[in-house]
Amino acid sequence: MLTRMQRWDPVDILIRAGGSAPGTMLAEFCGDWHVRKAVAQGRIVRAARNRYLLPEASAALAAAARLNGTVSHLSAALHWEIKVRKPPRLPDVTLPRKRRPRDSTAGVTVHWHDLPDEHVAAPGVTTPARTVIDCARSLPLPDALSVADSALRRRLVTPEQLGHALASSPHPGRVAARRVLAEATPLAANPFESSLRAIALDVPGLKVVPQYLVEHVGHVDLCDPRMSLVLEADSHTWHGSPGQFRYDIRRHAALLRAGWTVVRFCWEDVMSQAAYVRGLLADLVHRGPDSRPVQVSFHDRRL
Repeated sequence: MLTRMQRWDPVDILIRAGGSAPGTMLAEFCGDWHVRKAVAQGRIVRAARNRYLLPEASAALAAAARLNGTVSHLSAALHWEIKVRKPPRLPDVTLPRKRRPRDSTAGVTVHWHDLPDEHVAAPGVTTPARTVIDCARSLPLPDALSVADSALRRRLVTPEQLGHALASSPHPGRVAARRVLAEATPLAANPFESSLRAIALDVPGLKVVPQYLVEHVGHVDLCDPRMSLVLEADSHTWHGSPGQFRYDIRRHAALLRAGWTVVRFCWEDVMSQAAYVRGLLADLVHRGPDSRPVQVSFHDRRL
């Protein structure tokens, strides 16, 4: 099991943290020297005294300034330090529909929309509410839900503001956006939990509740009380210390003792093997609380 004594790459920590993290966290997992080296190499950006970001945020500002456009979508989320499931591959910039930029748009993901003035904040970035709506309209559910949950959790937006931004956004994608807004919650702790919930929402017959309070145990990441099923998002990045590992094992045992079925998912499977996670959850639903177990090899072909 990986522990804090084994040095992580600062970029990997920022990705797992959703795009931004305090310097104290990076120093704990990576060491001060590796953090300073990553900054010098331009692989991470020091945004404030104790705050570090992925460089995609500043790259988007430069691209928007060059094209006379607006930073939007996932790039805007990074700017507002809204946690994202995965950083954008290229900077997201929105341009007016009739504008034809003189500079090349190579290396930039261009979105063509006429943004209302109230949807743009200084310095040329879509507002948090419009950012959430743009992501909700255009991204897969795990990515969109991660952004919406984080914005609500950080109190950058309210449900009313999101509803207003949706009403004044382009019609394409509104159906998907309404679903994201209906499921979004500030209770999800991070994009890992949001992504697991998004996968669970696509499993027929499964109705999960985030941060459900189990008596005598505490809050669990996700729970379907009807099935006595608990889903936990366990990252060895944050649960690798001996004390935390012991606590997690005893907590797991307490849930089993109380009659709950507990399934723990690792970060890599939730983020990169959604089909495997979805299939496992579908098997659990099919089994039901009283049915015979589904026979699946440990070496699941969906892995």
